[in-house]
Amino acid sequence: MRLTNYTDYSLRVLIYLALKKDLELCTIKEVAETYQISKNHLMKITHELGKLGYIETIRGRHGGIRLAKDPEEINIGEVVSKTEEDFHIVDCFNKANKYCVITPSCKLKHILNEALLAFVNVLKEYTLEDLIQNKDDLYQLLDSK
Repeated sequence: MRLTNYTDYSLRVLIYLALKKDLELCTIKEVAETYQISKNHLMKITHELGKLGYIETIRGRHGGIRLAKDPEEINIGEVVSKTEEDFHIVDCFNKANKYCVITPSCKLKHILNEALLAFVNVLKEYTLEDLIQNKDDLYQLLDSK
């Protein structure tokens, strides 16, 4: 199983915002510099996270971004399911690809689908709050950037 950078960065943004005290606003630039990732890419991600209701975006001179929900209300499996473009871990998962001749009788597809469901179900057992249990360590690592 592998997640796209989009989902990885989405989770990183949520972790960063969850570590902010008292719903403190931060900027996309701040997050981008901390993680050393593209500001333009993060703009797309934060826009989508806002549309999904995970973050609040405030425009204007003193604007920024912050969590729209408490960390314990943000389910990791749900975030991954909503930010992953697809879960085509093999070509036959994509119905548009019809070139594999054994697809109608292939057991591998069913086994991989079972594994994928197990993967997502494990993620659903965790919230953003679970990811920030080691706040002191995370603060130290993020402050060193």
